[in-house]
Amino acid sequence: MEEVVQLKLEKIGSVTLDYTYYSGQDLYTDGDIEDKMLDIAMYNPPEDFPKIIEREKSWPVFYHFSPLRKNIIDWIPFKKTDKVLEIGSGCGAVTGQLAKRAGSVTCIELSRKRSMINAYRNRNADNVTITVGNFKDIEPHLDEDYDYVLLIGVFEYGQSYIGGASPYEDFLRICDRHRKLDGRLVIAIENKFGLKYWAGCREDHLGTYFSGLEGYREGGSARTFTRHGLESLLDRAGIHEYAFYYPYPDYKFATAIYSDRYLPKKGELSNNLRNFDRQRVLLFDEKQVFDEIIEEKEFPLFSNSYLLVVGGAPNVIYTKFSNDRAAKWAVRTSIVREAPGQMHVEKLPDTEAAHRHLLNTKQAYEQLSARYEGTKIDINKCTVIGDDVKDGLSFEFCRGETLEKLLDERLMQADVAGFKALVQEYLHWLHYNEDTYAVSNFDFIFPNILVDGKQWHVIDYEWTFDKHIEVKDIAFRAFYNYTLGGEMRKACQDLLMKDILGFTDEEIAAAVEEEKAFQLHITESHASAGRMRELIGNRAYALDGMLKYCEHADLQYISQIFVDYGEGFSEENSVRLLDCFTIGRYFRVEYDIPDSAVRVRIDPCMYPCVADIREIRAGERIYTADEIEVNGSRQECGLIVFDNEDPNCTIEVEGGCHLVVDMDILELPQALASQLVQHAEKKNFVTKTKGFFKTKRKG
Repeated sequence: MEEVVQLKLEKIGSVTLDYTYYSGQDLYTDGDIEDKMLDIAMYNPPEDFPKIIEREKSWPVFYHFSPLRKNIIDWIPFKKTDKVLEIGSGCGAVTGQLAKRAGSVTCIELSRKRSMINAYRNRNADNVTITVGNFKDIEPHLDEDYDYVLLIGVFEYGQSYIGGASPYEDFLRICDRHRKLDGRLVIAIENKFGLKYWAGCREDHLGTYFSGLEGYREGGSARTFTRHGLESLLDRAGIHEYAFYYPYPDYKFATAIYSDRYLPKKGELSNNLRNFDRQRVLLFDEKQVFDEIIEEKEFPLFSNSYLLVVGGAPNVIYTKFSNDRAAKWAVRTSIVREAPGQMHVEKLPDTEAAHRHLLNTKQAYEQLSARYEGTKIDINKCTVIGDDVKDGLSFEFCRGETLEKLLDERLMQADVAGFKALVQEYLHWLHYNEDTYAVSNFDFIFPNILVDGKQWHVIDYEWTFDKHIEVKDIAFRAFYNYTLGGEMRKACQDLLMKDILGFTDEEIAAAVEEEKAFQLHITESHASAGRMRELIGNRAYALDGMLKYCEHADLQYISQIFVDYGEGFSEENSVRLLDCFTIGRYFRVEYDIPDSAVRVRIDPCMYPCVADIREIRAGERIYTADEIEVNGSRQECGLIVFDNEDPNCTIEVEGGCHLVVDMDILELPQALASQLVQHAEKKNFVTKTKGFFKTKRKG
């Protein structure tokens, strides 16, 4: 490292690393996993990263190497003449795509190891320079004519980067001065009020629940903002030309990007289980709440992330990514606004292999148009952009309400007849001309049909095949995907599957497996983002399950103190105590004994157990084992095995003093507890258990 710092420059492939401002020490790291990531970058081509991600099942590996990370910037209209500054480039999650799309890329990164990971994974890019060091040291030497200045997941660390009394306003001013007059500053950041945090996701940087919502009252190095908060910062920084975009589910693994000119429609936001990094709770159905937020026109307030574009807004107002599937089917769909009221839709290939898929889509348009000629079914007009399909396809922008939304409205109104009528008309058009044309639109699902008066616009038909597919199979796919959209829709599952299609339970199960097989076919069996969440293993705990556990725990771990005033113990003269257990098995209770009490019974729990009575004290009196009456089996070592669900200890007291009870309690299965009481072999077991208590009790 000393030699590298002395030389100032290092070449890894075609990438230049500049150490002029490097202190010689990485000031932050994710630990040993970065060594593994460096090995991955050094010895594997980027096309192998998805297989490695799936094999490693690691959040850092997935986060830093997933090709889905580039989605956040891939829709931006970079040109090969553009000069780009990427601040906080990390391990190069978006650097490679910038190198492909732009003319030159200057990266700034504090960590040398992360810069090396970036350089190795992009070693063939001859237009990338990575300057390693502190941004404050490097910034005065940067050019001020960049076409794009990017901060992807960086702005929230403004306090660490800049410091001072107004770090975020200053950070904005500093970064903004490095773009040319008609350039753009692009910031991707989490929304402090993102719906996922209300719903039970942990704050991304601190890993704690609700910390952003509570204003980061416990501190931390990062700060995120609401839209209003960002706008206030922009205003104080003197920046007035900007546009907000809304990556969904968030900016890290965006599957869609909305804007103020094209906000999401009800039913679209159903991909919300994205807790790759940590376990979470599920306090409510985010899809249903998003639908209400959209209905109330409050989506910008609750979007999980923001993409802020300072400068002229791009003419792309919406983008949907389909690159979480095999390369030959990876496309990007965008809505482009040419002028007020004038829009069109584009499908662009994400890979060279996807060119054939777009050609098939063009052919599907021609075949389906012939099949439905002269009917109310309008197959969205498709034309080739430029001279070849490799440049993409252009479609007319259609208006109307999705068939999905119309069905939802019938459900909300309990209009069963209206709901059935729409479904029956849908089935009619599925059957139309099926014997004449050997072409089947497997993508004839409810969100892909826009109803505008009497016209039904089919806006997406990419899964169209030159063969006959049974109508019931296409209909099942539409019905099945519809019922996945929430509890209200799920309630009509029997109506759709059994009453209308006539499927049995066995046929439904078989069709579900076929749909799963089709999805695997689309991804060519590699793990999708949703599947990666399962492989990494961070669970989402539903509220009803937590409540059931809490109820169970209350029954199991509730403690009770009985007081005898000379007439015996009774429920009337008892008190129930909660939260007496810490770290699972350590039991401690304090209680003021009434003046006229003569005996006290302590019931620590309601399950068979082995207990180590560390101390029972009333006032100044500390009780010996002989002074404590128990309804369990006392062992020579001092431990007590209770083979019943009402373990208790009784002591004689003088009223008017303070009781302190301190025990270690280990739950036992009923059969084992009974066996330990009944058999002579219990001595060895209990001796070992006592050793367990002594070992674990330290601290």
